[in-house]
Amino acid sequence: MGLFDRIFGAKTEETEQPKITFGRYSDSYKDSSRYTAWDVALEKFDHQEYLESYKQFFYYLRDEEEDNVRYEEVKGGLQFELYQGSKKITGMATPQKVTVEAKVVKAEALNVAFMRRLLEQNFNLKYSRFALDEDGNIAIIFDTYTLDGSPYKLYYALKEVATKADKQDDLLLEEFKTLQPVDTTHLEELPLNEKQAKYNYIVSQIKEALEEAENGKLDKIQYSGSIGYLLLDLIYRLDYLIKPEGFMMEALEHLHRKYYENDGLATAGKNQVLCSDLKELLARDKEEFFKEMYRVKSTFGITHSVHHDRVVSIIDAELFHMDWYKEHGYDKIALAIPGYIVGYCMFNYAVPKPDRDLFHLYYQVMESDYFKSLGFTINYYDKANNKFDKRAIKRAISRIVENNRAYYPNLSPATGALNFDSLPDFARSYLLMVRNLEMVKTD
Repeated sequence: MGLFDRIFGAKTEETEQPKITFGRYSDSYKDSSRYTAWDVALEKFDHQEYLESYKQFFYYLRDEEEDNVRYEEVKGGLQFELYQGSKKITGMATPQKVTVEAKVVKAEALNVAFMRRLLEQNFNLKYSRFALDEDGNIAIIFDTYTLDGSPYKLYYALKEVATKADKQDDLLLEEFKTLQPVDTTHLEELPLNEKQAKYNYIVSQIKEALEEAENGKLDKIQYSGSIGYLLLDLIYRLDYLIKPEGFMMEALEHLHRKYYENDGLATAGKNQVLCSDLKELLARDKEEFFKEMYRVKSTFGITHSVHHDRVVSIIDAELFHMDWYKEHGYDKIALAIPGYIVGYCMFNYAVPKPDRDLFHLYYQVMESDYFKSLGFTINYYDKANNKFDKRAIKRAISRIVENNRAYYPNLSPATGALNFDSLPDFARSYLLMVRNLEMVKTD
């Protein structure tokens, strides 16, 4: 690296990377003005200033980066729309009533099978209901009188409408070919090269994991737990790095549920089921994957917030399991365990922002070839030469600290303890660095 690269390299790294989103959206990372708006919304509602309350409520929901919520005053009330994945949710609030609708799919003809499916779904909904509108659209609707429409109720009702509509449209379209998509003009198509890079990664990683799980040196029965780590690491990694929509997203969630389901199956049996389902996913046509690759906006997160101590407890419970595999040369299994920890946290929780940023950097290091295929120019790890860019990694950690300094003033990762001798050594030391963070948030 030349003198000018050393001087100006950091700026290039920060500003010239592709704008690609990863992982599950969370509405937990709001600034203080949003929480202030929430308090004002509650206060206005208590004083029966309903429309003023709802203005503050929608300001609370809005994410400027996502541009996910829009609202305006119209004659008679407040008109609004918000986005959740592939769905647009529209509504109207008047001084008397709030009505909300999300069009799910269009049905050219009614079919007993999917109508029965939606009828069964209605029993599981707490605030909303599936309905058929006059244009033949299957929709989820919610309405309430403003007197009973507090911001608390409105939040959970809108979340139910949004998340159910977002999930059901893809599942219904996948299963019932006579149905047609509706209200999808807001979806942003991904560039073809990004789709291809993601598809190549899906195929290569599933094949690699299946090869190790089924034909690796470790006995599949005796070391069934290690195979479980391998498969779950793959599932969570694909969920975060691909950010799939539609059928693949549901398939990965199904695999996660299947593994942790209390169905009496031994771990080896669960691994066999996961391998079988992964093969089915692998057998899908490329075009089916491509159809589900688009950029979306979201308003509600589907994971719940946790504190740093939850991350600490997961690291403490799992990380030491990698030691035996690392010492005996089973590097793929050894790496699957810290990969499982990172993926499990990102799949199931909205971890504190510094943890999320540091876990994302972990993936950037461990999956450097994939990020390169997406157009990222920072090569944190050169796989061919087993060489880390130590300066770039530490510089990225410093940026994460600075970006979170306002809310976490005591954040000080011990980068001097990072071990760059090998990928397993780095992975272990990196997670210990995260584990030992002092994460005290200021208001």
